[in-house]
Amino acid sequence: MRWCVSIGAVLLLGAITGGDVAGLAAPGPQAQLATLPGTTAADNQSAPSVDVELVLAVDVSYSMDMDELAIQREGYAQAIISKEFLQALKSLPNGKIAVTYFEWAASSDQKIIIPWRLIDGPETADAVAAEIMKTPIRRASRTSISGAIHFAMPLFDENPYRGLRRVIDISGDGPNNNGAPVTGARDAALEKGIIINGLPIMVKEPSYSTMDIDNLDFYYEDCVIGGPGSFVVTIKDRDKFKEAIRAKLLLEIAGRTPDRPIVPAAAKEPRVSCLIGEKIWQDRWGR
Repeated sequence: MRWCVSIGAVLLLGAITGGDVAGLAAPGPQAQLATLPGTTAADNQSAPSVDVELVLAVDVSYSMDMDELAIQREGYAQAIISKEFLQALKSLPNGKIAVTYFEWAASSDQKIIIPWRLIDGPETADAVAAEIMKTPIRRASRTSISGAIHFAMPLFDENPYRGLRRVIDISGDGPNNNGAPVTGARDAALEKGIIINGLPIMVKEPSYSTMDIDNLDFYYEDCVIGGPGSFVVTIKDRDKFKEAIRAKLLLEIAGRTPDRPIVPAAAKEPRVSCLIGEKIWQDRWGR
């Protein structure tokens, strides 16, 4: 089952706005997998345990302006050191997560900003946040969500920790327009037991000069995210950017899902074509 929630709905949750994480329960039995796909029981027993292995895949395509890129960076850094995040971390069975952060654009353009790091309290959270902020901001051409997913999948095998859940968190402000179709990449990740959540950024009006589309949130829901409890948090207000990132991370580390179910994508046709980005690019530039 996949879920959708607006940032406004997330921020109304008492557990998030009030700093009380009692309502952010530990992952349910369905999330606590004894052996993750692609690993053996021995692998999981020998590796240090964490509650979540979290890949933060962050869009830096040219459709993102410099202000958005700066706010995005600050949003992740501030979320990781926030009181709410640290309280949620303490409530988990192991009290620790493993995180890696990379930026992406075209199918061949991914750059790891933060290799796998353990976050188990304020000191390690501060170190990760500082590492995110010290890297110069960059922009690059094209948008390949499929490339980001394919790049993210093997990162889990390189992680020295083993979590109860494996999650790819993708932010972006446009549809896939480069590389393989996004649904194939999504399905490959799901086969490995990886969950994909989305942060569609919709703070600008769609224009011909960019690859923005109407209903990017529908596109993410139907074409990008997947796995048990996967969800989308949509940003439609620039002033809510940082709050949205914090809200999404809280939901992810706690294994929670928003309260608004949508029909599973497998049971219906996508509301937005999963090839809309490729079509727009072909219509405009013919390549």
